[in-house]
Amino acid sequence: MYHLLRRKIAWLVLPLLFCSTVSRAQLRDNTNLVGHDDKPYHFGINLGYNVSHFSFDHHPVFLQSDSIMKVESSTNAGINLAWLVNLRLGDHFDLRVHPLDLTFSEAGFLYTQKYSPDTLVVKKVQSVRLSFPFLVAFSSDRLGNFKAYTIAGGDFSYDLASNAGAKKADNMVKLKSGDFSLEVGMGCHIYFPYFVLSPEIKVSEGLINLHSRDPNLLYSNVIDRINSRMITFSLTVE
Repeated sequence: MYHLLRRKIAWLVLPLLFCSTVSRAQLRDNTNLVGHDDKPYHFGINLGYNVSHFSFDHHPVFLQSDSIMKVESSTNAGINLAWLVNLRLGDHFDLRVHPLDLTFSEAGFLYTQKYSPDTLVVKKVQSVRLSFPFLVAFSSDRLGNFKAYTIAGGDFSYDLASNAGAKKADNMVKLKSGDFSLEVGMGCHIYFPYFVLSPEIKVSEGLINLHSRDPNLLYSNVIDRINSRMITFSLTVE
């Protein structure tokens, strides 16, 4: 499972490197949007592709289970759509917040059962998260029409599709709605004549236990703590 995740990360990084290389070659002759970085604030639209995964711990009940032999987390893809507000803090620092950020993601678990070891039982969890990321960006000096940056911060999110309150949950893994994540990433600004394009890759690690554990549920009682993980590749037009 982890080698598949590494492969997806590689495919996310390659467009970022390619885009930055091509842009420097094509835009080095003209300096575009000279005063853009001196503005106290500016706005943008962000579109992203995410890969979600769960980090989890087995519950002690798992060792006593006479039904579940193995549990793994599955990796699935989703999309992000956000409105960006960038506030200038200094020559190299910016505060980047998303007042409106919708994240559509999917992750889940793969179960191997003792009475049917050749058949995987898949339990997917789909999420529609309303997020509020707040990130501090540290940027390099601008080189022509290119500038690199790194980001770090946190993200409060609420899952609009949370199933924690579901009553008919015999075959579910129930998750809570609220989460807080730490985020780090890197990207670059590419200055075109009329806009700035910012490819970015970001890693998110959830700190809150999302599992609404029910000891009466077959697929839930063998799991203890569940934390979210996400890798996002996005393009922002400012």
